[in-house]
Amino acid sequence: MPTVLDGIIEGVREDLERRRAVTSGAELEARLASVAPALDPMPGIRSAPGVAVIAEVKRASPSKGALADIPEPGRLARAYAAGGASAISVLTEQRRFNGSLADLDEVRAAVPTPLLRKDFMVEAYQVTEARAHGADLILLIVAALDDALMRDLHDQARELGMTALVEVHDAAELERALALDPVLVGVNARNLKTLEVDPRTVTDLLPRVPEGVVGVAESGVTGPHDVATYVRAGAGAVLVGEALVRDGAPERTVQAFIEAAAAVRSGATQE
Repeated sequence: MPTVLDGIIEGVREDLERRRAVTSGAELEARLASVAPALDPMPGIRSAPGVAVIAEVKRASPSKGALADIPEPGRLARAYAAGGASAISVLTEQRRFNGSLADLDEVRAAVPTPLLRKDFMVEAYQVTEARAHGADLILLIVAALDDALMRDLHDQARELGMTALVEVHDAAELERALALDPVLVGVNARNLKTLEVDPRTVTDLLPRVPEGVVGVAESGVTGPHDVATYVRAGAGAVLVGEALVRDGAPERTVQAFIEAAAAVRSGATQE
């Protein structure tokens, strides 16, 4: 029986073919010469006070529908950066998330912060496309890729100077992800097959992320208390969308997340 993830991937492939009919892979590669080199997000993520916040420009989701009207993605991105976000994630999937590459372009023009193209990457074309539009990071979802393709996309990202956030949902996927020798591993509390959220997925798996690899907690953050819980479990970063786009003060909320994490780390140090 097809899952939610299967349906999303099917739509992603159809939309990809439409874009490829307009812009060939060769044309994308030619564009790379005029794009500034990719930014390395890792120094900022590793040195972030408290926790690195990857703040998301997210208009909608399959589970919640429309989340926020974002007429100026660049303005939102500037608020995130002012709040101390270490990176900014931009949803570009169209059908379920109402995102676009135009949003990525606008955010790239607005901030010097490292940018993650948040989409369902299934072909090399999309990785080149992400870099051509100024992305510094891509998302690789283990559940959506076989090992050979996942490694090819991971290697391609590295060749382009980009960083991959490799997303997992269980112990078997974590093992597959670690075989890539990644620098960023995301643990998503949301089951992409059912869309149910269980924060225990994050708190159970994060302690298994080896030292030297930054564990990123994804989904299930509604406020600073959730960030604190994830940091106690070993999160070096949190990726947050809904809680920020629905909030009337995104800059302050990013700061609150960082402060909550810093309080946890201060307490741990004192103990």
